[in-house]
Amino acid sequence: MKTLLALEETAMLALAIVLLNWLPLHIRWWIYPILAIGPDISMLGYTVNNKVGAFFYNLFHHKGIAIVLFIWGLFAQLVPLQIAGLILFGHSSLDRVMGYGLKYQDDFKHTSLGWMNKK
Repeated sequence: MKTLLALEETAMLALAIVLLNWLPLHIRWWIYPILAIGPDISMLGYTVNNKVGAFFYNLFHHKGIAIVLFIWGLFAQLVPLQIAGLILFGHSSLDRVMGYGLKYQDDFKHTSLGWMNKK
């Protein structure tokens, strides 16, 4: 089952990359990897405590929020919102492929996919 879920998330990551390439952008390719690590800045919330950390991590790694940003950008014709939505969506998919789910408030390693680093 884990392999099937990883393949599904990989397909969603590929979709995000394809859609990013279809946007009318005139920026260099190396900007994408820089933007793709941006959502991990939300982990700074863990410097306060687990509750704040989990809140901000989940806010920046929730696919529903990513989709809303992208659609809002489509309707408002705001390419930066579309980019933000696709970056969040792709980043979240990549995290899930690597086994990092949304976080519970009790511990950073307790995720929606189970405990990190446990087999």
